[in-house]
Amino acid sequence: MPLNTMPIVKSLLLVLLFCSSQLLATERQIEIDSSVVTKHKTSVNGKRFEYTATTGTQPVWNEDGEPTATLFYTYYQRSDIKDRSKRPLLMSFNGGPGSASVWMHVAYTGPKSLNVDDEGYPVQPYGVKTNPYSVLDVADIVFINPVNTGYSRVLPNKDGKMPSKDEQQKMFFGVNADVKYLAEWLNTFVTRTERWQSPKFLIGESYGTTRVSGLALALQNQQWMYLNGVVLVSPTDLGIKRDGPVDAANRLPYFAATAWYHKVLNADLQQKDLYDVLPEVEDFAINQYLPALAKGAFISPEEKQQIATKVAAYSGLSVKTVLQNNLDISPAFFWKDLLRERGQTVGRLDSRYLGIDKQEAGNRPDYNAELTSWLHSFTPAINYYLRAELNYKTDIKYNMFGPVHPWDRSGDNTGENLRQAMAQNPYLKVLTQSGYYDGATNYFDAKYNMWQLDPSGKMKHRLSFKGYRSGHMMYLRRADLEQSNQDLREFILDAIPAEGVAAKY
Repeated sequence: MPLNTMPIVKSLLLVLLFCSSQLLATERQIEIDSSVVTKHKTSVNGKRFEYTATTGTQPVWNEDGEPTATLFYTYYQRSDIKDRSKRPLLMSFNGGPGSASVWMHVAYTGPKSLNVDDEGYPVQPYGVKTNPYSVLDVADIVFINPVNTGYSRVLPNKDGKMPSKDEQQKMFFGVNADVKYLAEWLNTFVTRTERWQSPKFLIGESYGTTRVSGLALALQNQQWMYLNGVVLVSPTDLGIKRDGPVDAANRLPYFAATAWYHKVLNADLQQKDLYDVLPEVEDFAINQYLPALAKGAFISPEEKQQIATKVAAYSGLSVKTVLQNNLDISPAFFWKDLLRERGQTVGRLDSRYLGIDKQEAGNRPDYNAELTSWLHSFTPAINYYLRAELNYKTDIKYNMFGPVHPWDRSGDNTGENLRQAMAQNPYLKVLTQSGYYDGATNYFDAKYNMWQLDPSGKMKHRLSFKGYRSGHMMYLRRADLEQSNQDLREFILDAIPAEGVAAKY
């Protein structure tokens, strides 16, 4: 080969390599707009029926009509329904932020539940089984994965370039950006599936409760879409302030529940049922513990000793430990210290789960015992289920937790947004569901949210609370899977007004 042709050949080879790499990258991108429909049968509460599952992607568009992201969803419809104008639609979100919809999808409300034991611990073979308690009997359900979770992804712009990290945050990764684009996405979904006449419900878990609380008002005021109900599963603070003494006092009922579960309370308390212990601790937390914490350094030594003795009795910690922490016990320290003498830690999101640390000394556990257990079973299950049973095939990785940080938490008025949505919409009701062993979003904080949501008290008859003997994902325990779905089923049916009942005060 002549020497003067070598540069040309090298250039051609580089072009071919570049084109090949671009082709491979294109092949690995998720389809922007797609759907796969499969047919199935199930049995719920002893009644058999058929349903369809639609898995697919639907774009997010900017104001110029250009696709900026695509969201992966799974939509279940009962097949024997002739009139969907009366058929409720349940729109489901998980949290994080940055978490996929997998948790409630294959463990709570969907037609399949996780292959775990009756307490929620992983077993093999990994996978799913029929969920005999799913609310699919009374409502169609769509599980939505926000940007960068599940198979959902940010898309290149019209010039083929990915938006910068700052641009992506402004578009997607913040309290208000998240609500804005998801409201638009839901409008398109409801239009495409012809569900505008249907009663509509939002359900969110953990950060998903921030999401659906904001969406309740955004859907009404920006999309003109009115809801019948919002369900808050293990809710966050929703922008409702509870700092300082309130934050500290609100932890104690959760501490007591955990100590009761692990049988470290004194005999008088331990012999009682959990449902008898908790009201006693709640009363003490509000009426004695909170005022004592508010006094800070100026509490009398006698009262401080008295309060410390009660806190120790209810929490399972020693009086000395409570005093050394100035009556204010951090959750992380509690998870580490409660069973320190046994050489074990308790889980953050579900304190029934136990862990072991390198050292018994220290102020916080080495890892979250419950989360490692959950990922153990959820990850293989969802990857198998979507591909093998729902026939959605892609080489894109299913993000259990996706890259969405830094998350802009400024301007979180989602609790107030939910209150305003309720005020504007006399149909709208709210259900809170919490596990007593959840230390991340504890159940007494959830009750406090409910008490503070509408200070006027004029809408409190439209707010309800249900608690369960499990943790953050209370539905993992089989008994609570049954009860929580039944509570949700009753809420949905109760939130649909009788024929001819108008939305008015």
